[in-house]
Amino acid sequence: MKKSVFLGIVVVLAMINTLKGQQDPQYTQYMLNTQVINPALVGLRGVSTIGILHRSQWLGLDGAPTTQTLNFSTPLSEKVGIGFSAVNDEIGNGTSQETFLDAAFSYSIPISDFANITFGINASAHILNLDFSQLVNFGAETSLPNVDNRFTPNFGIGTYLNTDRFYLGLSVPRIFETDHFDNDSEETFLATERMNFYLISGYIFELTRDLKLRPGILLKAVQGAPLSADITASILFNERFSFGAAYRLDSAVSGLFGFQVSEKLLLGLAYDWETSELGSTRFNDGSFEVFLRFDFITNSNRRNLGGNFF
Repeated sequence: MKKSVFLGIVVVLAMINTLKGQQDPQYTQYMLNTQVINPALVGLRGVSTIGILHRSQWLGLDGAPTTQTLNFSTPLSEKVGIGFSAVNDEIGNGTSQETFLDAAFSYSIPISDFANITFGINASAHILNLDFSQLVNFGAETSLPNVDNRFTPNFGIGTYLNTDRFYLGLSVPRIFETDHFDNDSEETFLATERMNFYLISGYIFELTRDLKLRPGILLKAVQGAPLSADITASILFNERFSFGAAYRLDSAVSGLFGFQVSEKLLLGLAYDWETSELGSTRFNDGSFEVFLRFDFITNSNRRNLGGNFF
């Protein structure tokens, strides 16, 4: 009963956030899933890559948010990369469901012997479904009209500066701000897509030949929502094992683990201990992410592989 009541609160608050200013889905393993937040990152690994991520927020709470991503990127030359991604984000067992489809292009320019700057652009489609009838199951009556497969085109831009040790990226994945209205009355305000600004940065400290420290930060800003900050630090051992921790401002503390299963396959895991009042572990068992990445490595492109950062 307590979990059902709490779910009603979660969904209502999620809907309020939708009404006032949406944020894109959040990821603890953002450093492995950068393509969905910055188009300038496509193709920069130097080989064709496919990645899959699943996130379950607030485990054990029926109807809590879940997110899945699928992305593919490949270099076309030393300077040009392209990529495609799909994101599915759901709250409340279908009460709110969003799908994002993106096609991205990047172009890199050497600015010195040890630094490059890359520019990226993406075309995207946003598909929104809101089914408020699902709230009846939790005793939350509403007269708000549903939204069925509302399609909105958009585009985004990003830039990325990197050396062998340092990186800095700034991006806006979706620039157009779109209002959604009831089909029967254009005066009924339902939701607004806001611009989400991302700043990502990090550095690599080579502690020993086989040991590297990789601190990083991700800042997310959107009108109508608090600033979000993710601070991470991980240790990379022998280019194969990584482990670390992350802190999301006023939200969660996370544990991170990565394992290079083979030369081509990477497994990433993350677990969040919620610290916010809404996400308190009194109501759930934390949040979990799993990520798989496969690099299409051949003898001819093995020397191009770049994985120090991501």
